[in-house]
Amino acid sequence: MREQSLPVPQVKKMLESLGEEKMDQFQRRVLDYASKFSRTNTEEAEILVKSLVEQFGLEEEEAIQLVNCMPESVEEIRMFLAGGRKIVETSKLQGILKLLDEHRKRE
Repeated sequence: MREQSLPVPQVKKMLESLGEEKMDQFQRRVLDYASKFSRTNTEEAEILVKSLVEQFGLEEEEAIQLVNCMPESVEEIRMFLAGGRKIVETSKLQGILKLLDEHRKRE
């Protein structure tokens, strides 16, 4: 067994594929959470994570956190990336925000 970070939409898709009748109580709770807090669909999430890693040099875990939360401002993105103790240029943050906006789920 190995640990792997996954975007929330991917977790939702995996649990839905199990079928609710085969899930235990914990899995049902996770599915409920994933359904409520998915900010984009599975395909968009995969594209976003890959793009954030390749275009902006983010770590996969950072990219997944951004996709899970879909921050709406440069300041919010800066807070997510501050834990890495690296200074990120404003132009790079604006590029990340533009990419997130292009893939944001419209409600």
